[in-house]
Amino acid sequence: MTPLPPLPAGVTGVLVLADGTVWPGVGCGAVGEAVGEVCFNTAMSGYQEILTDPSYMSQIVTFTFPHIGNVGTNVEDIEQVAGASEMAARGAIFRDAPTPPANWRSDKTLGGWLSDRGVIGLSGIDTRALTRAIRERGMPHGVIAHSPDGQFDIEALVARARGWNGLVGADLAVEASCKETFVWEEGPWAWPGGYTSVDAPKYEVVLVDFGVKRNIARSLVGIGARVTVVPATTSAADILARKPDGVVLSNGPGDPAATATHAAPHIRALAESGTPLMGICLGHQMLALALGAKTSKMEQGHHGANHPVKDLTTGKVEIVSMNHGFTVSREELPDRLAETHVSLFDGSNAGLAVKDRPVFSVQHHPEASPGPADSLYLFERFAELMDARRG
Repeated sequence: MTPLPPLPAGVTGVLVLADGTVWPGVGCGAVGEAVGEVCFNTAMSGYQEILTDPSYMSQIVTFTFPHIGNVGTNVEDIEQVAGASEMAARGAIFRDAPTPPANWRSDKTLGGWLSDRGVIGLSGIDTRALTRAIRERGMPHGVIAHSPDGQFDIEALVARARGWNGLVGADLAVEASCKETFVWEEGPWAWPGGYTSVDAPKYEVVLVDFGVKRNIARSLVGIGARVTVVPATTSAADILARKPDGVVLSNGPGDPAATATHAAPHIRALAESGTPLMGICLGHQMLALALGAKTSKMEQGHHGANHPVKDLTTGKVEIVSMNHGFTVSREELPDRLAETHVSLFDGSNAGLAVKDRPVFSVQHHPEASPGPADSLYLFERFAELMDARRG
């Protein structure tokens, strides 16, 4: 390859893409390097929740909002339920260096928190230009690196980015999932006491963990459920043996088609059982695959908290949180599936329902924390299905 010019003085971090592009900046957080798919997120708040969402496993997140870090971090706003820190975002890119925290809930700076989690940060990047490049050419493979002495082997980093297999065909959900079944009891956060609980649960819900976010489990507790979280490899027979009132398929990372190679038969059996079933994000995609639909990789994906989605069952437009790089193909939906939601950004599918079963799913995140909460009603819709089945 053509020799690259020397990096500017003061550079302690770089983003190196598979096409040889180098974005120099100032490193923060962990020292080292990490490879992943580079995406952008347009949310203006919730950076800690974003960086701990297992759906971002093997991804490097570019924040389009320039000021990140001003509310610090705390132990309560982590979304990851199970697994090590590498089971979420591997890198974070900022326009400005993370600012000192100014919030009463903060117990650590963002930089210190990133370092503790082993996540590499990079600031001083023209995030508008990087976002534009992703919009025009798709989400690239890249390596983010932080070295306090400013020494980088750029050719080796380019080679690593080029050699990475990417997310297509990657079954990451099993890695992100819990390994043992457990009961989740923490409910939604309420002022001033904090997280709530339910003394006498009305429903028994099994939550299949493909890389679940805590707020999904909390939202289920919020409708009166006792939530049993099971690993991604749990069979339909084992789930149904618990005689649940309902089952939820969680969000998670990777290629849904890869995970569906082993999960689809169990999801199909759950859908056919007559037990109310709800899918979220990856769970939505795998439900679609299990029932005969197809998925495909997106160029830019949907990552942000400002996505307009239309609920075709009510005619209402909602602003929702999204985080996905694969989508269900609208053109190849089996007759049995009815489209219930559609993205008003690009017309892609955002929700499905099975016409002859109490089964539905959405691409977006109704549990979104810190918000928006426009689609939180979907948990009530799930509760109504459970009530109806009870008679």
